[in-house]
Amino acid sequence: MKKTIITLLTFVITGISFGQANYNNELIKLGKNYKNFMFTNEPSKENLKELKTNVPENLKKANDFIVQTITTNNKLLSQHHIARPDDSTLKQIFIIHEINQNFRNENQIDHNKLIDSLQNKEIAIYELVNNYYDMLFTGVGNKNDPFDFSKNDFKLNDYNLKDDTEKGIFFLQCMNLCGSSIWGYINIPKPANTKKALEYINKFPKFNGQPYYQYSDFYFADFEMIIIKETGKESYKGYYIDKYYETLLNHFFCLIKEGATEKEKNNLLLGSILKENNLYKYTKLKEVLEQIFKEHKKD
Repeated sequence: MKKTIITLLTFVITGISFGQANYNNELIKLGKNYKNFMFTNEPSKENLKELKTNVPENLKKANDFIVQTITTNNKLLSQHHIARPDDSTLKQIFIIHEINQNFRNENQIDHNKLIDSLQNKEIAIYELVNNYYDMLFTGVGNKNDPFDFSKNDFKLNDYNLKDDTEKGIFFLQCMNLCGSSIWGYINIPKPANTKKALEYINKFPKFNGQPYYQYSDFYFADFEMIIIKETGKESYKGYYIDKYYETLLNHFFCLIKEGATEKEKNNLLLGSILKENNLYKYTKLKEVLEQIFKEHKKD
């Protein structure tokens, strides 16, 4: 009897160990494929077929998401993917992203040890949500061409987002992509190609039925996280709201240069957080903003 129990226990423990090893191997495979194909490189049909075969049941959501992020003309903006996943899936995708980063290091740590450490680590939920939407909008930007959100109206109450912080993260990650789409036209040519930049701005999405710039729910509590590895932990709002202010000011600059009406310029100035001086502490452009409104009052 004792021998039978020991045999059964050995069988169960072996099965658990095998299951964990298979689970880890799938995470590692997804991390490597994300590293290889997240930019312009395209996975082969055979590669995609392998990724979709024999996926553990508890990894199917994360697997499907990663496949979309490496696929041209993907479905990342469908309701299925744009809606916030459950916490467990968010953490799996975070781990996959960290494995991808580990593959980029010359002095890699063992991937299994990395997985074990991250699974046992308590990671702030806002960091997991931010990672998800960062990867989602990166996938849209890298794989869906041409850039065009003109038909998108993001209804933030429809995506399982838990509070204003998560909604703000969604918005700021989307606008981070939008801002990067015009950065080159503003900063590289001399003079700036404001005509082309404004064409892109006119393709920015709506949020809750309103122009993007009218979104203003940024009064959630700030938090710190590592955004750029070399910088260490920093203010989330200080990083992303600063970038958003830059996008708004680039929009205003384009309107001026392209001869927009006073109504169009005032809609942007007075209908956005450009006027919200309570948020100026989160941007390096505080003096520029104050000067704009000083001149605006004179007019």
